[in-house]
Amino acid sequence: MSSAALSTQIVRPARGFRGSLMLPGDKSISHRYAMLAGFAEGTSLLTNFSTGADPHSSLACMEAMGAKVSVEGKTIAVTGTGGVLRQPAGDLDCGNSGSTMRMLAGLVAAQEGVYRFVGDESLTVRPMERIRKPLELMGARIELTGPPNGGHAPMTVRGGELAGIDFEAPIASAQVKTAVLFAGLQAKGTTSMAESVRTRDHSEHALRAFGARLERVDGRLVIEGGQKLRAMNATVPGDMSSAAFFLCASLLFEDSNLVLDALGMNPTRASLLDVITSMGGVIKVLDVQEMHGEMSGTIQVNRGRTLRGMEIAGALAAQLIDEIPVIAAIAPYTEGGVRIRDAKELRVKESDRIALVVKNLRAMGAEVVEHEDGMDIPGGQTLRGGVIDSGMDHRIAMAFSIAALRAEGETEIRGAETASISFPEFFTWLDELAIR
Repeated sequence: MSSAALSTQIVRPARGFRGSLMLPGDKSISHRYAMLAGFAEGTSLLTNFSTGADPHSSLACMEAMGAKVSVEGKTIAVTGTGGVLRQPAGDLDCGNSGSTMRMLAGLVAAQEGVYRFVGDESLTVRPMERIRKPLELMGARIELTGPPNGGHAPMTVRGGELAGIDFEAPIASAQVKTAVLFAGLQAKGTTSMAESVRTRDHSEHALRAFGARLERVDGRLVIEGGQKLRAMNATVPGDMSSAAFFLCASLLFEDSNLVLDALGMNPTRASLLDVITSMGGVIKVLDVQEMHGEMSGTIQVNRGRTLRGMEIAGALAAQLIDEIPVIAAIAPYTEGGVRIRDAKELRVKESDRIALVVKNLRAMGAEVVEHEDGMDIPGGQTLRGGVIDSGMDHRIAMAFSIAALRAEGETEIRGAETASISFPEFFTWLDELAIR
């Protein structure tokens, strides 16, 4: 079916939400495993790798630089380059993936050659200056596009010898942290960095899984340069950010019953489960296991008697930055409403997510007050079906598909095919879980 045929999705109201599923592999972990497996010595076997387009952009970029990738059933085999990347014959196409562009910049910065990163239209307006600064302090040469200090892709990295630095991260960004650690892995001397807000730690676990020595000393991450990585085998846990949509859907109906198997439960991502509980969800952890530092488990989610509102601000806003759109989309149905602050980073994602959430809530008849770093959404509102502008942003398309389950009348999601960027199974599974 063509993308044009998929461009509009009709979501009908539901009267319940029940079922069980195992989510595709975590996108954040899949990105990192793809890059490090492609850089390591030997062949890694990665099971339950993300089905989203973005981590496959990372795989394709690693192939272009000399790694070998093959699919064997549900397992992806990646034979690495042994720590020596090949200058690609052409541009490295990151598609829609800022994660690919920012993190790979750190990996190639210490390699010989010239690496030019490109992406789709939305990627060319997202900020890249944030990774240029620390990498240039280490000795990298990075050219960005746009007006002075614009700092956008296309991005050219001229690789060469790097030196370790002590870095204080000015913004909470796991991608910036990863770029610095990937460069520090290859630099002369020691690299250390401190975060103002602790971000998801998938890179730390992944580096250790591939054999790197990485420590946390007095609140700083410390990595010694000149280390070699070795291949490993892993199963990627289910994606928590994808689970967010179904978790929020389960809050909309009193008789909901959702079971998620093998879900990633990394503590730096588990804030979402705390928020679901605060809003009235009842979560039972049925099983927990650990592999290469990453926790996964099976959970059952029901809803209590009320759907409560809350405030998301400060460190919590940074930890939930990907999940805020769907929480905001169901906020009108809460008692007390939802207040969001300190989330200005949402304005420089695949779209201006604050502006689009506000626009689409109003299109469904909701009252909402927009702020530069967030929004206020009163509770106790009734939404009506409307026409949703996804802005070609996957999280906006999926978030308002969840809001549509409790709306009066049908909702039309325009640009719905963008869900495939992170979660191609989304609409099929949503239809299976919604009781009508």
